[in-house]
Amino acid sequence: MYKTVVIKYSPKAREMAARVEGTANKMEQEGFELVSCSIMPSSKGILIFRKPGEPEPEK
Repeated sequence: MYKTVVIKYSPKAREMAARVEGTANKMEQEGFELVSCSIMPSSKGILIFRKPGEPEPEK
């Protein structure tokens, strides 16, 4: 199972880092692990999480 989270507009690097860290820690408590993180030119972040041990989706 995958889950995508969008981090709201955070133009300052420290603010974005804190939001990414906070979201990753929260999702880890829910049993997810961070797979990918992309910061968009619009100063938003896209984090992709997955539950370890679950089968990969078929292609």
